[in-house]
Amino acid sequence: MSLFDKINDDLKSAMKAQEKDKLEAIRAVKTAFLIAKSDKGASSVLSDDEELKIIQKLVKQRKESADIYKSQNRDDLYQKEIFEAEVISAYLPKQMDEGELVTALKEIIARTGAKTPQDMGKVMGVATKELAGKADGKMIASKVKELLGN
Repeated sequence: MSLFDKINDDLKSAMKAQEKDKLEAIRAVKTAFLIAKSDKGASSVLSDDEELKIIQKLVKQRKESADIYKSQNRDDLYQKEIFEAEVISAYLPKQMDEGELVTALKEIIARTGAKTPQDMGKVMGVATKELAGKADGKMIASKVKELLGN
């Protein structure tokens, strides 16, 4: 079952269960997929990688909005954004923990032959492709800096 089909099934389930907040979050994902499919030059079917990027973007947007709402003492809107981020992130693959990330990055650093902080670009290029959807970009960058001695 494709991710798009799973989202459609979850959308129907949320409608039947009358889960308004969950329904809103799932609709946002479906809408983003439909927009991406209808973009000029896009194919009618999204690749798994494209779907993951869209979902990651939606989660990131929700978290950034939540941070803004929290700083403005708007707890009601903060809670809504956090809830939507959790619902949407359920469609992402399991996130790596810190130990798994460090192990994967050490292997990538060895493969690319990186030794100094100046080699960070080489490592980040490979790491962001291989770890897409499995780890946050900021976390990857901070660990690469740490491992390269920056």
